[in-house]
Amino acid sequence: MPVATPNGLVARLSPPPIPSVIAWSREYTGAKGPLIDLSQAVPGYPAHPEMLRLLGEAAASQTMTGYGPIEGETVLREAYARHVSEVYGAPVVLENIHITSGCNQAFMCAAIALAGAGETVALTNPFYFNHDTTLAMLGINRMLVGCDAASGFLPDRASAEQVLSAGARALAIVTPNNPTGAVYPPALLHDLFLLCRKYGAWLILDETYRDFLAESYGPPHGLLSEPGWEETLVLLYSFSKSFCIPGHRLGAITAGPRLLAEITKVMDNMQICAPRSAQHAVAKALPVLAGWRAENRLEIARRADALKAVMAGLPGWDIAAIGAYFAFIRHPFADQPSVAVAERLAKQAGIISIPGAYFGAGQERYLRLAFANADAASIGLLGERLR
Repeated sequence: MPVATPNGLVARLSPPPIPSVIAWSREYTGAKGPLIDLSQAVPGYPAHPEMLRLLGEAAASQTMTGYGPIEGETVLREAYARHVSEVYGAPVVLENIHITSGCNQAFMCAAIALAGAGETVALTNPFYFNHDTTLAMLGINRMLVGCDAASGFLPDRASAEQVLSAGARALAIVTPNNPTGAVYPPALLHDLFLLCRKYGAWLILDETYRDFLAESYGPPHGLLSEPGWEETLVLLYSFSKSFCIPGHRLGAITAGPRLLAEITKVMDNMQICAPRSAQHAVAKALPVLAGWRAENRLEIARRADALKAVMAGLPGWDIAAIGAYFAFIRHPFADQPSVAVAERLAKQAGIISIPGAYFGAGQERYLRLAFANADAASIGLLGERLR
């Protein structure tokens, strides 16, 4: 009798990375002090009381118990369009915005809308593992763009042209980057945009950590001012980190109306609509909590400085790249796989990190530390434990 089996595209994937590394820490005895969790990118401070009030107020409304518009609540689409226009100094309107249930869902919606099974999407190496597994379970082939470790893991232009000329339907990048923290300069993003336009491909730009760039940095890029950007560019965003509400699952896509019409078809089959009460709460919080969000940007920068100070005093440990939420750390154990190093750190030193191997081939010498999760005092404890 034949045996029923699950989808092979899903079955061949490894279990989700975050629970697997957290499981290692259950064997930590506490001998070195409190556990320091630098695994998942979650805000290391609570949501603002006003954010909680707005969420509670919206959730208590009977109106919020029904289905909402597939594209997202008009009030949030309008508020976020204004916000994006202010950030980039370029006109963005409601028709350019689609709200999703988190940024992972935004990527999946975009991937389905842009590429079919058997077609190809390009990622960077190292890549964000959820982007890689999304493509794998959809039967979408993956090509990799090399990143130059010597220059802080920035994508190589020649490598990008090679994969685009080979027929990749889209190039998906993350900046500030996950896992490395590298911030891609506006000139590089412009070059990648022009390459995608040259080969008739899409540039998917995941900007989940955009709000943690230094205030003096200016607009992350000028791509929304490019004539006809809607035919090449897709911007992804998450409200989770900036507003400290990852459990409410809220993300956004900025793109042209033609593509968003296709994404609406995907979203209707995936979830119908993103959480409604969170959308209304965030629409009100966007302008009200701007000052609080700016203060958090400074706090995250202090945590980055604390990590730099710790690493400067640790022979053999190096920061290969750092920015926004993450640091890609080169560990000193050249003869050991990154999984073994991360497992030992979790079990013996009480430090939870992500092995570099989880982010692609050739990353065995690295660990990803989500330093934004811990305050500066906790980060200061890393020196003694790593030493």
